[in-house]
Formats: sequence, C-alpha cells, structure tokens
Amino acid sequence: MSKTIIKRKILSELRSHLKNEEMALILGPRQAGKTTLMKLLLDELNKKSEKTLFLDYDNETDRQFFKSQQTFLEKIKLEFGNAKGFIFIDEIQRKEDAGLFLKGIYDLNLPHKFIISGSGSMELKEKIHESLAGRKRVFELSTVSIEEFINFKTDYQYQDTLDAFLSLDLITGEALLKEYLAFGGYPKVILADNILEKRKLIDEIYQSFLIKDISFLLKVKKTTAFSNLLKIISSQVGQLVNYSELASTLDISSKTVKEYLWYLEKTYIIQKVTPFVSNTRKEITKSPLFYFYDLGLRNYALGAFELEIFSKIQSFNFENLVLNLLKEKIEYTGKSIHFWRTKSGAEVDFIINSKPNPIPIEVKYSKLKEPKITKSFRSFLKKFEPKSAYVVNLSLRKKVKINNTSLFFITFQDLIKESKF
Repeated sequence: MSKTIIKRKILSELRSHLKNEEMALILGPRQAGKTTLMKLLLDELNKKSEKTLFLDYDNETDRQFFKSQQTFLEKIKLEFGNAKGFIFIDEIQRKEDAGLFLKGIYDLNLPHKFIISGSGSMELKEKIHESLAGRKRVFELSTVSIEEFINFKTDYQYQDTLDAFLSLDLITGEALLKEYLAFGGYPKVILADNILEKRKLIDEIYQSFLIKDISFLLKVKKTTAFSNLLKIISSQVGQLVNYSELASTLDISSKTVKEYLWYLEKTYIIQKVTPFVSNTRKEITKSPLFYFYDLGLRNYALGAFELEIFSKIQSFNFENLVLNLLKEKIEYTGKSIHFWRTKSGAEVDFIINSKPNPIPIEVKYSKLKEPKITKSFRSFLKKFEPKSAYVVNLSLRKKVKINNTSLFFITFQDLIKESKF
C-alpha cells in the first residue's frame, strides 16, 4: 500500500456494487477523496482489461461531451463500440439538470455501469435524488474517519487488531487522538508533512468551498455573512442555536440564517442534531445543535487550527468525534441520534432513538478513575429507565447497574470497535 493512499472502508462496498445495474452515486464534501476512490476502481478495472471511461465535468475538454445526451452517447460509442464499459463521471453537480440528464441516459438501458461523484449540493442531494429514484444507490463519503486515520498512521500493522493496539500502546493512541482532534480527516491534510503545510491546505479547502460551492449555490460572489455564520457555528458546537440571535449578530433575517445553515448541511460541512422529545412541556422542542463533519475544518473556521488547542475546544471536538462514530454505528438501522435538554437545565449529550428503549450517551473528555455520572444523566435514567446507557471517556472501562439500567463506561477505542448500538 502506497504511503500516499489512505484505505477507505467504503471502497469494498463500491467494488461489490460494480456488478449491479444501478448507478453508483458517490456524495460527500469537497476534497474528501471521491476522485481518488474512483481512480482506484478505474485502475482495478483496467488491470482486468475492462473497458473504462473517466470524464471530469470540471475539465473543459470533458465538459463538451455533456452538451446533449446525443453528444454523450456518441462519445460512449466512440470509446466502447458495442462492448460493455464502466463510465466514471466526476463533479457532476456542476451540470444544470444533471438528474434529468442522467435519468435519460439510464433509461436507455445501455449495457454500461455508471459511477458518478460530486460534492454535496442541492442539485445532487435534491434534484438528482428525485430524478434517479430507483436508478441509483447513494454512497456517502465523509472525510477520513479516526479508524481509517489510525490505521494509516500505523502503516496498517494493526488493522485487524486495532483495539488490542490502542489498549496496549496508550501513549501512541492518545497522541493520534489529539492529532485527529486538531487536524481532522481531510486526506491532503493528513498526508501533509508539517503544520504549516496542513494550515495552507485547510485554507485552500475552506476557500474552495466558499468560492466553488457556496458562490455557485447562492449565485453571489460576496459570501461574508455566510462565512461569518460558519465561524459563529464553529464556536457553538454542541450548544443550542438561537436563530434570532444569529440573525441580529449577522444583520440578516432569520429566514436567511436558516437557509444558510441548510446550505451548510447540504454541502456536508455541518450536521444538525435535534432534541429527543417525549411529548412533555418541560423539554425544549425547537432549538437544534450543530456539529461538524470534519474537526479540522471546524478548528480552522474557529481560528484554532493548531496541535496544542485549548482543552475546552478539545472537549467539544471529542464530543463531535463521538457523534461521528455513533452515526457510523447506526447506519442503515433506521435509528436516529438526538440530544436531551430540559427547561430546568438537565441535559444528556446524545440519545440514540432506539424504540422503545432509548440509549443515552454522555461524553467525557477526561481519564475517569471511577464510575461517576452527572445529576442530569441520572435524572434521564430515572425518567426513561433505559435498558442500557453509556459514558464515553478516555480511560475507564466498567459496567455498573443503576436500578434496571446497565451503565457501561467505555473508551473511544471501544466505540471504534463497537459494531452497532
């Protein structure tokens, strides 16, 4: 394995999907590694002497073939003749009415497999989804996960025994965790040799997002209010969002604030977590929390893109990391993640809505020496009597019983290896 290639878990899923007729639609943030994935698949197919075609919509030479469906079909005919081929299309979100274009091609029942990628945008997440209903499978690729990051940094020596490695080599595990919390998972940033280069690369990614994605979506060149909103949200990770307050601070309407936050969600920059509600008046039912997909981008927007960042920032980043790990564990289960807050001030970081038994999860960025929970957490256990509950921390592994609830103290290493919740 080349030192410049980071193994992505989603690659095996994509590889298996090549035999299916549906289009494979790879969505995710800019610079997350979608093009690299496609080119790895392309190389594998070429080595098997399969016919392939790679088209990048951002490339002017390739873009000419998308002028019409007829032009596109002529290009395919020229490359493949009557043989079956694998057609890769990169950055398709830049094309107007991309969904309708692809639907028309797919409905011709050509003998080809289409693998398509693009940064998250309205065009991809809304119109293409609608147009390609029943014709595609979506693969969402985020930035490099902490598991993928640690495996890469340890040269894949422990990919089959990662839990044992992290449990034994505590110093290396802690150092890798801190590095990930500081710089996040953009592949180019991970591969950079020094902090200065990492800063430059995250700046390029940030500016590219504002210029290429946001200016394109908002149809404006001045994105000052949008950029300022992103900076404010980066300083409020895990905190209740007040739309009116944000609107007043930015001197824009609440409607515009909500619209901008929606854009940030659709472009895989932030993710919204909504309240866990059990239909009681005591619980807050409206204000959401926002977290980031990538911690490095959050730190950059906050102005804290350093290895030695403040403990408070690290704590919220650890909470953000736990959310990202939990989302991996409940994928395809139909479960959802929420938080719990009451007007009296009680709160629990995350609730997995696993009906009829919710699973509360508290996050502690500290090395606990003995089982200890907050008054808020205890009040949730008393109110809902869940079968199981978790406290994710840096060191303690222990199971205790509180009434009818099994309370597990686990480390982030445990969370990585946990298959499901």
